[in-house]
Amino acid sequence: MYEHKKQPLASKNTFYNRVLTNMIWSMLLIIICLLIGVLGYHYTANIDWLDALHNASMILSGMGPVVEITTVAGKWFSSFYALFSGIMFITNIGILLAPAAHRFFHKLHVEE
Repeated sequence: MYEHKKQPLASKNTFYNRVLTNMIWSMLLIIICLLIGVLGYHYTANIDWLDALHNASMILSGMGPVVEITTVAGKWFSSFYALFSGIMFITNIGILLAPAAHRFFHKLHVEE
């Protein structure tokens, strides 16, 4: 996907396409993670769909839970989903920054 350090720097058009592609992958990952959260909260914590979406969105964004979880299965799910969400947040940042970071480091090697 990316050029080797001995290859010339990719054009701006190629760079912008990489940014767009990574943004699409990032949004797809967020949608999948949100879907996991909504389904998990709905079925394990017996929360209605809108509240499950709200809770999953808040957890996934790092804001914290909104709805109080009362079921044991819901508490288990909520614990693992919170850990999962933290990892996915960091992963998403990496996906979004990858083209810019690669271009920056590639420029350093080109200038050597």
